[in-house]
Parts: sequence; structure tokens; C-alpha cells
Amino acid sequence: MSIKNKNLNLPIAIISIVIPVLVAILFYLPRPKMEAGFDVHILPLVHAILNSATAVLLLASLYFIKNGHVQAHKVANLTAVVLSAIFLISYVTFHFFTESTKFGDSDHNHILDAAEKTAVGGTRYVYYFILLTHIVLAVVIVPLVLFTLLRGLQSDFTRHKKIARITWPIWFYVAITGVIVYVMISPYY
Repeated sequence: MSIKNKNLNLPIAIISIVIPVLVAILFYLPRPKMEAGFDVHILPLVHAILNSATAVLLLASLYFIKNGHVQAHKVANLTAVVLSAIFLISYVTFHFFTESTKFGDSDHNHILDAAEKTAVGGTRYVYYFILLTHIVLAVVIVPLVLFTLLRGLQSDFTRHKKIARITWPIWFYVAITGVIVYVMISPYY
């Protein structure tokens, strides 16, 4: 049986629940007393590059489909999905081996004191708004991308187009805000 005739709603639902639950659990697990075998501190930059590339691919994908280049549209989207999967693996790896960085923690002691809060001022609120919307929409985007991808691969173009109109702007926002979050927090790594 080809993918065209398969109902993959349940596997997509399971994946869409398991990923955010595992990522959330990751933030509460104690850090292992082992080394990653490489400097994991390079990974946030890698994440920003992957998010940037995904955003560019999404722009290209939109251009391609609006100009009738269906195959190029498909390649751009499949590549964006692969980059997003690599991002997820890298993100989990980074947070498995490191403590979360606090915005404004200029002395890197994982404690945000009053002086550090004052130093960043209202920028904190902008950062946390962008971060919160990024996180919430990153959870939402998983099933949207998977269902949009499935509809396209099944050649169900009417439903693909309908869900893609929701998926594309959210996915693009998540990719762009991922880069913005990196730029804003990078001084505190």
C-alpha cells in the first residue's frame, strides 16, 4: 500500500504529542555527568543557521508554488522538513547536555539577579514574548507540517492548499523567531 492510500492521522497525532512532551521532560531531567564528545556550545549557532535556512526555503517554496514550479516547491518543503528534523535532534542534544541559559544572565551563573534584570530592562519582556510565542507555535507547527506534507504527498492538493495557508505563516514565524531568540540570548551563552 502506497502513502497515497494510508491514513496516517494516528501516527501524526502520536508524534505531535510525543515530541513536545519529551522536550518538556528534558528541561526537568538532571544533566548527565558525561561529555557529548564535542563542544555542544556551538549548537545554538547551528540552530540559528538551520532556522535561517528553513525560512529561506519556505520563502522559496512559496515563490515556487505561486509560479507553478511544483517540483521545486516539493523539494524546498522536503528540505525544510529535513532541516527541521535535524534542528530538533540538535536542540534535544544541546539541552540534554547543558542547563538553560537565562536572558540577561551576564555573569553566567544561572541566576538572574536584580542588577541583571535592570540592565536588560524592558527588553526582557520583548524577549519573553517572542520566546513564548515561538515555543507555543513550535508545538503547534509539528502536526500542521506533517498533515500538510502528507496531503501533498497523497496528491490531495485541495486539502494540502487549505492547510498550507495556515501552516506556512506559522512555520515561517517559528523559523524567523528562532533566529531572533538566538540573536537576543547569544550574549548570555
